[in-house]
Amino acid sequence: MMLATLSVNAQEFFIKPMAGGTLTTITGDVDDVKMKIGFTGGVELGYHFNEMFALTAGALYSMQGAKFDSDQTKSNYTFDYLNVPLLFNVYVAPGLALKAGGQLGFLLKAKLGDHDYKDYYKSTDISIPVGLSYEFDNVVIDARYNIGVSNISKDEYMGVKNDYKAHNSVIMLTIGYKIPF
Repeated sequence: MMLATLSVNAQEFFIKPMAGGTLTTITGDVDDVKMKIGFTGGVELGYHFNEMFALTAGALYSMQGAKFDSDQTKSNYTFDYLNVPLLFNVYVAPGLALKAGGQLGFLLKAKLGDHDYKDYYKSTDISIPVGLSYEFDNVVIDARYNIGVSNISKDEYMGVKNDYKAHNSVIMLTIGYKIPF
């Protein structure tokens, strides 16, 4: 009976507002690209099944893209996404969680320099986020790497076939505050 009470007490919902930075690039059929720094922020809703396992789902605004630097041109690819991650968390030590899952991203903006390029890119992006977090006094520091698995470049634009492949690659570091309810 005591064990049943302990497991019920370990189950809890929480909300976690979070904000931080991104270090992003584009991989695939691209040359002369470098990492770009951006902002990320949003909220995650989570549920602790017990002291070892939790599930989180979120909505995060994320500035992504890359710096383009060739002999002739210097510019920035700027992509803004609304990312919706679903992550499974495994607590390997008190406060320390390993996390992995899937993420669907919705393209909000795509620019190359000052030019709008949203029509050249798909409206959604699929990635696999993996990472870890550490929690102390409800403050959570979270580090993730989002591995882009879908081609973000459209297969065809204005009737012209496009073989260009591009994938998002995002390192994300955030700090958040976990509010149980």
